[in-house]
Amino acid sequence: MNSTCRISLRILCLVTFFATPLLGEVFAQSSETTDQLVMQATPSTTTTETVLSTTETAGETRWYESEQIFGQIDVGDFVVGPGRTEVELQPGETVIQEITVTNRISDNRTFQLTVEDVYGSDDPKKSVALSGNERGPYSIRDYISFPKDTFTLALGERARIPVTITIPPNAEPGGYYGSVLISTVRTPGSTDDTAPRSPIIARVGSLFFLTVAGETTRSGETKEVATITDNMWYETGPIELGILFENTGSVHLNPYGELSITNMFGEEVGFVEIEPWFVLPASFRLREISWDREFLLGRYTVTARINRGYDDVVDEVSTTFWVLPWKIVAGIFVAFFIVMFSLRAFFRTFEFKRKGL
Repeated sequence: MNSTCRISLRILCLVTFFATPLLGEVFAQSSETTDQLVMQATPSTTTTETVLSTTETAGETRWYESEQIFGQIDVGDFVVGPGRTEVELQPGETVIQEITVTNRISDNRTFQLTVEDVYGSDDPKKSVALSGNERGPYSIRDYISFPKDTFTLALGERARIPVTITIPPNAEPGGYYGSVLISTVRTPGSTDDTAPRSPIIARVGSLFFLTVAGETTRSGETKEVATITDNMWYETGPIELGILFENTGSVHLNPYGELSITNMFGEEVGFVEIEPWFVLPASFRLREISWDREFLLGRYTVTARINRGYDDVVDEVSTTFWVLPWKIVAGIFVAFFIVMFSLRAFFRTFEFKRKGL
């Protein structure tokens, strides 16, 4: 075989190799975050999926982009992401953000978009409260819009919904807060049961935090760190701790920091890095932390150093608690009592023998 034929054969092999698709699947995780406002009937689960872009259906151009995912998709729920979007804008500015909706319920499922205002809850354990049909104190209803408010997805289809945010030129500086809610009607039942059933409306929300530039007030304080159960004495871990933060300003804050635990000898036995969490204006927010260790005994001091999220101001708060495993302590006392009783009996017996001599 001459050199020209060899070169042609090598080129043909290379073309064949790169033109052949790789075996297996390319996986991507669904977009979910800890701050997601979830009101769905079935909790979402993370799946592995292959993504195939599809922006047109039967020759019809949609007002949103979509893609098909493969893998574990028939799990009976839908996923919305991101959980929270933070945007800072100037008065008169318009931007377009994007949220995703993934249908994992059934084929040809119709979804509806609505906007509700949110505000800080009176309960520190709740991140936000929905205002329902009423206008909230930091309303975004007039600032958010969509091309349409309904759309239909096939099973395993993910839509990328454009959300237009428009700030009027005369908007007051400060924070504006709301949620884009995606809802669908789910009708439970089986083919064997012909009795009518009430439909379940499932809703999942994506939070929107808008900050209009200008003169705003950033003010807040870490109020305390304490055990959530208010107990000063525990038998064993884990120890549930809570950091209470109050926002007294006009915009939301994202405090963060660290938590250190020392024993009765002043030695550090635990350290937890606290990621940022949001606190809406005029509200309290409790950040819960679980700390566990294999063996705990004695008095412990918890010190939290929290950056308020502005001007590098750091608050330091502390609390103490005791861990006394009563079974272990009782066992030690019983063993100590047995040893002392045995020693006393031994010496008494020894003394009687000496007197007998």
